[in-house]
Amino acid sequence: MNNNDIFKKLRVALQLRDDQIVEILGLVDFRISTAETGAFFRNADHPKYMECGDQILRNFLNGLVIYLRGTKENPKVPMDVLKANKAKIPLVKSDKPKTELKKKPTGKPKFTPKKATPNIPVVEKVKFKNGKKNT
Repeated sequence: MNNNDIFKKLRVALQLRDDQIVEILGLVDFRISTAETGAFFRNADHPKYMECGDQILRNFLNGLVIYLRGTKENPKVPMDVLKANKAKIPLVKSDKPKTELKKKPTGKPKFTPKKATPNIPVVEKVKFKNGKKNT
């Protein structure tokens, strides 16, 4: 198991988004972009895959301790932090109210299926020309 696997498993277990990972690394004064963090979570055979070094994982773990527990001056309860983050994640990614999402669009007509032809075999409908002109 390499550093990338550990990083992926922590991200899934704690339900962290890329911007939260950047924020956690920022707590220990380690700057990294969201694109760079995305490279760690790619498949190993992907061309943009990047190995997660020991320094990045170490800084992430140190930042995670501060993120969840807080500092000596300002302690936090880890479960409260996780519950607050879970509440921030929207289930529906839309800025419309729920009542507007349920309304049907009025501009388009409803789909009406074509009526089937009465008992005509499919074979008789097809004309086989085979590229030749009938004379």
